[in-house]
Amino acid sequence: MPIRPFSRSASLFIAGSSSLMLISTTAFAHPGHEASASMLMSGLLHPLTGLDHLLAMLAVGLWCALTQKTVRRALWTPLCFVGLLLIGALAGLAGFGLPALEPMISVSLLVLGLLVAGRTSLPAWAGAALVGFFALFHGVAHGSGLPAGASAVAFFAGFLLTTTTLHLTGLAAGFALKRRDFGLTRVAGAGIALYGAALLSSMA
Repeated sequence: MPIRPFSRSASLFIAGSSSLMLISTTAFAHPGHEASASMLMSGLLHPLTGLDHLLAMLAVGLWCALTQKTVRRALWTPLCFVGLLLIGALAGLAGFGLPALEPMISVSLLVLGLLVAGRTSLPAWAGAALVGFFALFHGVAHGSGLPAGASAVAFFAGFLLTTTTLHLTGLAAGFALKRRDFGLTRVAGAGIALYGAALLSSMA
């Protein structure tokens, strides 16, 4: 029996997400970055070195696709995430911190996962504000560990590119699945939320 388009999309989403998780070298750690000849490559890989970052970025795209009618509307919130991520990274590079940084990153997974699981719609401004708020914490975590003398421009360009790619992956999966496989998106959202809750409980 030929694979139907939505089944193929679902399979690709599962396979792609699983592959990204397998190359993640740590579930929840931001140990900093060693200066290297290719800070661009370091930046490209950094969002993939922690499931907290990776799942949050996928969840943003997935949620926007599931709750918006058009691609144009769905892109607005991920763009806000990328913009506030950069602001947070610049703040972290300058030495500014945020209270409860790691717990708030875990909270972002819990909240985004619940939004995906419930296909919960918010006003556009509220969704952008919520996602942008979480992006600041992820950005500070990205920028605060950059070693002295390393190319911040190359590193930031790399992780912004990977972040955008993860958002687009989530968007593509969400639009492919939104009218065809409601159960899979519920399971994905619930899994992300449970992972965030588990991280929070480990900090207690």
